[in-house]
Amino acid sequence: MKAMSPNPAPTGDIGRRLALRREELSLTREQVAERAGIAPGYLQYVEEQPSAVPGLTFLLRVAEALETTVPRLRGAETGLPPGLGEAAEHPAFTVVEPEECLALLSDHGVGRIALTTDEGPAIVPVNYDMVDGAVVFRTAPPSVPSRAAGQEVAFEVDRIDEALSEGWSVLVLGAAAEVTDPADILDLQERARTTPWAGGDRPVWMRIDPVRITGRRITAG
Repeated sequence: MKAMSPNPAPTGDIGRRLALRREELSLTREQVAERAGIAPGYLQYVEEQPSAVPGLTFLLRVAEALETTVPRLRGAETGLPPGLGEAAEHPAFTVVEPEECLALLSDHGVGRIALTTDEGPAIVPVNYDMVDGAVVFRTAPPSVPSRAAGQEVAFEVDRIDEALSEGWSVLVLGAAAEVTDPADILDLQERARTTPWAGGDRPVWMRIDPVRITGRRITAG
C-alpha cells in the first residue's frame, strides 16, 4: 500500500482557495483554526479532501479569519477581471526599487509577455520562473510566445488584493532568446519550479535577460 504524504496538497475547490488565502496571509492551519474557533483537524480535512462540503457556519468563521468572504472562498468571482472593487479612501502610490522588483518576481507564477508579431502587437500570459536573474518560460512553436526570440520584449507581473484595494506591478524590458544549449536546457529543467498550465509538449525554453526593471505599488492609506 502506498504511503500517504503527511502534507498532501489541497485538492477541493474550496480547499484550494482556502489554503491559497491562508498562505497569502502567512498563517498556519492552527492559527486560522484559533482565529475562527474551529477544530484544526476539520480545517485540514476541508483543505485536503475534494469531497468536503463544509457548512455555512464554518465558512463564515473561516472567511472572517482569512479577511475574505464566503463567495470568494466558493469561487463566485472566478473569471471576473481583478480590480472591480472601489479605490481606498487615501491610496498611496510608490515606486518599487529594482532590488525589491526582483524579489517580487522570484515567487514565479503567471506573467504577461508583450511582443510584436506579423499580425501586430500581442500580449499573452505565460507560466514563468526566475533563474539566475532572468525570466524563463516554456513554449512551443508556432505559438505567440515562441516568436519572441530575437526581439526586445516587455514582461509584466502583478498581484492585486481587491479586498484592500492594494496591489503592485513589475515591468521587465529586455531581449528574448531561445535557449538552445543542451546543458542549459537540462539546467532549466532541473531548476525551474513552474510548468505551463496549457500542458502538452512545450520543448522550447525562452529566456529574457532584463535590461531595465521598474515597479509600482498602491497601498491603502
